[in-house]
Amino acid sequence: MNRNIKLIIEYDGTAYNGWQRQADVLTVQQVMEDTLSRIVNDRVVLVASSRTDTGVHALNQVANFRTSTKLPLRNLHLGVNSLLPPDIVVKEISEAPWEFHSQFNALGKVYRYRIFNHPVRTALERDRCWHVRKPLDLEAMRCAARHVLGTHDFNSFCAAQCEVEDRVRTVTDARFEREERGMIVFRIEADGFLRHMVRNIVGTLVDIGRGSIPEEDMTRIIEAKDRRLAGQAAPARGLCLVEVRYG
Repeated sequence: MNRNIKLIIEYDGTAYNGWQRQADVLTVQQVMEDTLSRIVNDRVVLVASSRTDTGVHALNQVANFRTSTKLPLRNLHLGVNSLLPPDIVVKEISEAPWEFHSQFNALGKVYRYRIFNHPVRTALERDRCWHVRKPLDLEAMRCAARHVLGTHDFNSFCAAQCEVEDRVRTVTDARFEREERGMIVFRIEADGFLRHMVRNIVGTLVDIGRGSIPEEDMTRIIEAKDRRLAGQAAPARGLCLVEVRYG
């Protein structure tokens, strides 16, 4: 009996060196695979929609694995959540078509980045936002964010160790929302993201909000395709994978 099982996973990435399994460090994929392997009594290899970095969180990470287990979905769901640590949970589990692939079938992804713009730091939200003390010019940041909309080569916002050759992506949404007590949320949706792309965009937008980069320079930075012209990388702790879109 061959099955393709689809999972929707939520996790706090604070304690993990990202999603992808690596030697000698703890990752979300390692914990998930080891736990599922115990449940189905066979080696599990998970494919995920996104390889989130160290300290990055996920509200709805999508992953799938193929298995010959006959366990009912309910038993599998209850079993895996009973063994997972408190900072990882499988929210949903379902049967997927055999050809479904969490990464290659994804049509788009939505990330959010939270900035706590307040003179006094937050204790409860310290691992889920970037604390920026100096008041930010949110209107300038909003205007600059509009320049990333559309199809561009995002090499200026790609990590130095990015191994992807094609760095053209299409951004369909990029906007800021102000929440209570100084929390600012940046939401961005695209057909795909380069390594550190969101963090580098946010860092540049915060530099614009601080006044250290003129708002009108955003287009020039994108067109230059030069990482040295963009701002700092925002800390990983403020970033969260919100949604993965499929056809």
